[in-house]
Parts: sequence; C-alpha cells; structure tokens
Amino acid sequence: MSPRIQRAAGVKESAIPVDGSPEDERLSALRRVMVEEQIRARGISSERVLEAMRTVPRHLFVPPERIDFAYADHPIEIGEGQTISQPFMVAAMAAVLELRGTETVLEVGTGSGYSAAVLSLLAARVYTVEKYPMLAEGARQRLDGLGYRNVFVEIGDGSAGFPSGAPFDAIAVAAAAPKVPAPLAEQLAEGGRLVVPVGEGENQELVLATKTNGTISSRVVAYCRFVPLMGRYGFGG
Repeated sequence: MSPRIQRAAGVKESAIPVDGSPEDERLSALRRVMVEEQIRARGISSERVLEAMRTVPRHLFVPPERIDFAYADHPIEIGEGQTISQPFMVAAMAAVLELRGTETVLEVGTGSGYSAAVLSLLAARVYTVEKYPMLAEGARQRLDGLGYRNVFVEIGDGSAGFPSGAPFDAIAVAAAAPKVPAPLAEQLAEGGRLVVPVGEGENQELVLATKTNGTISSRVVAYCRFVPLMGRYGFGG
C-alpha cells in the first residue's frame, strides 16, 4: 500500500503514491520551487491553496513526454486542443473562490483532471464537466487511481453547467467565455462565487462573480489567456 502524504490542517487527504525514488524526490523539489517562486511570490497567500498546490503531483496530469515541463511556468497541451493551465492561474482561481472545505464545487473543463484534484483538497466535493470524452475518461481514471474520491467527472457541455448537481457554492471555469454563461450564474448558490475567464485571444479578463440576494455582481481580478470555452453558452461548437 502506498503511504499517504501528510497535509496541513484544513486540507483534505487523498492517497497519492510516493515510492521514494530519486525521480520522486526531484519532482517533489520542483513542485516546492513552483509554489514558492511562481505562486507565493506573485501574491497568493492562502496557506490552504499553497499546500494543495504542493500536494497534487502535477507531473502525473501531463502527457508522459512532457513530464520534464510539468512544473514550468506555462500551460501544457494535453490533446483535443486543450491545455493544463499554468500553475499560477490554477492557484489564483482556487484562491479567489475562498473555499473552506465544506463546499460543493462545479468545474467546467476537466482537461487532465489537475485543477479538479487541487479543488478536491479544498472543498467537500467537486463535479467537473468535460466536453471531450477521451479527456474525460482519462481524467476519471487518473483521479480514481490517485485516490481523489470526492471528484465526479461528467461528459457534456460545461457551458450549460450541471443542473442535476446544482446549486453550487463555487464554480470555476477553465476556458474563456464571451461573457459569464447564464446557466452558471443560475446554478450558483446564494452567496456563491464563480470565477471565469471572459474574452477572446489575448484580450481576456479573469472575472469573479458573486451572488447576493439573487443578483450577480462581478469584478475583474486579473488578466489571463485561456483556450476558448466551446458549447452553447461559449463560443459554439
């Protein structure tokens, strides 16, 4: 049986294999450097988010031929025209959601499952919706194999959300939409927080929307660059 990594208080535990090999030590060291130099140094101060980023083995969520770039400061292609987001952006989106560990979260755009794994250590349960069946099945097997039991992978049009799981305390969208998708705003719980990239090409803003008394208000928290959100409430397709 693989040992379990110890986590700081407030961060959920999941079984992640560590065999103590020199390769594991090298990658663990790269992950620690990633957190300190790419994330903490850029202003992410939530210890829960930092610990989650230190814990999830990002190199197991990228194609095998790209393992050496797993902890680099940029997105990585994973197939179907999709990417695993830049580490800082994963951390930034998780941080603005201000998760405390009791929430039900919706993620739009599963990709390889990396962001869902990070969110799973910060919330009670994560529903993640992926348009591309190949990516969804790969993520499902990967997350299950690594012991992330509170992540549920669904195949479908994520721009329309996941009505059967709503309402959601938090929603994270891992692709850029023309505007905040209306179904996602509707499925957000009262007091909930939704983070979504909005815009096209290089003109994208990371928007944080909140729901108060049934009304959505939003503000820009950063500038970003994501692949387009495909679907009825995205850019079509």
